[in-house]
Amino acid sequence: MYNSKIIGLGTYVPDNVVTNNDLSKMMDTSDEWIQERTGIKERRWVKDGDGDTTATMGVKAAKVAIERAGIDKDDIDFIIFATLSPDMYFPGPGVQVQHALDIKTVGALDVRNQCSGFVYAISVADNFIKTGMYKNVLVIGSELHSHGLDKTTRGRGVSVIFGDGAGAAVLTREEDTRKGILSTHLHSQGEHAEELVVKAPGMGTRWVTDIIEDNNKDDESYFPYMNGQFVFKNAVVRFSEVIMEGLMKNGLKPEDIDMLIPHQANLRIAQFIQKKFKLSDDQVFNNIQKYGNTTAASIPIALTEAWEEGKIKEGDTVVLAAFGSGFTWGSVIMKW
Repeated sequence: MYNSKIIGLGTYVPDNVVTNNDLSKMMDTSDEWIQERTGIKERRWVKDGDGDTTATMGVKAAKVAIERAGIDKDDIDFIIFATLSPDMYFPGPGVQVQHALDIKTVGALDVRNQCSGFVYAISVADNFIKTGMYKNVLVIGSELHSHGLDKTTRGRGVSVIFGDGAGAAVLTREEDTRKGILSTHLHSQGEHAEELVVKAPGMGTRWVTDIIEDNNKDDESYFPYMNGQFVFKNAVVRFSEVIMEGLMKNGLKPEDIDMLIPHQANLRIAQFIQKKFKLSDDQVFNNIQKYGNTTAASIPIALTEAWEEGKIKEGDTVVLAAFGSGFTWGSVIMKW
């Protein structure tokens, strides 16, 4: 039995910066309103014609991660791609990455767990490596939200939150089981699936033919819907639970955390968790102020930036935690 460990990290975000003041020209909102409720100051949105898609952003982040890992692309044994915003309804972007990177015909898996997607993907990669099935696994989280948002006053409660971007990690085999990923913990509660949802197009609700036939400009089923207060209340509870679950599994306490990388859903959630666990600013990394919520990409982007800034060092206990649509949530406990 092996552990897995991260040996390469990379990110990519579009050049186009969209500030809160920019949004106030599109809808009835303000910089003060957005910052007070979310902590977000700006986000990156793909610009039409620049060639960025969910898959291409993932490829750009992956190239950086592979180079930093010090391995050849053909050393990759498996690809896992987490996203809610694939370029096509099917196939998923995992196979697009395999083709774009010109990697041999390895398996490619797509994970559709939205905000917790990267944590779920890391767990899958970890277990593939632990069993000895694969040695090097490429994990990507990438999102292009901006093309699917309602950028009018009607959609402001959701649209001001989300940004575009990608992050990637290369995991490899670690024979010292005191190092690398120590444990992962995953949960779901499908009874609340419609509290954070995009219903269409979907075979069970409204498919493309229904939308075309109705031709209803007021149809909101293909825009994201979020019951914000309900999601917030559940998030702070589940974040706390799943972090403690991981710590207890490994005989650790909150004060043993060297770096917590929470999913960047809302700065207020992260601040609540930080206060509850009595963590200092040096023990928690947030960058939602710059990028907004990039869903499956948020943790790998934040993890990469924290590592680049020297805030994660060898031997550190690092915790990843996420909560999102589904409801799904999870945590990863690792020794760097």
